[in-house]
Amino acid sequence: MDKKLRPAVDSQSLASAWSPLHNSLFRALWIATVISNIGTWMQDVGESWLMTSLTPSPVLVALVETFGSLPVVLLALPAGALADIVDRRRLLLVMQVWLFVAAGTMGVLTLMGQMTPARLLLLTFLLGIGTAMESPVWQAITPELVRPTDLSA
Repeated sequence: MDKKLRPAVDSQSLASAWSPLHNSLFRALWIATVISNIGTWMQDVGESWLMTSLTPSPVLVALVETFGSLPVVLLALPAGALADIVDRRRLLLVMQVWLFVAAGTMGVLTLMGQMTPARLLLLTFLLGIGTAMESPVWQAITPELVRPTDLSA
């Protein structure tokens, strides 16, 4: 009964979880992705908050999240197949431009006082399409950036 308990994860496994970050290109993309995700979360909150200022309807406020998430559900499989077929770099650049234009349009319309609930839902849906099409590409390029021995983490 005096058996020593071993931790479920040894220190070598913990160190290897960080090994992909030794690759400078992957590290730069990872940092950019973390910053981008923070911006996306802020935008998600801002979209819902904006809808509450446009209309008191709880249904329309709930539809903001629905319109942002629905494209991910609908396009996950086709987007994954597309990421395997086409040039990933080009698809990633196209989706980044798509997201920039949709988010920029949302910002400009809001600043000009021209945002309506319908426009907000449309732009949120377009942002969801961009996210749905972009996510599989990021997952597919990771093995191209990191050595296979570092992927075991």
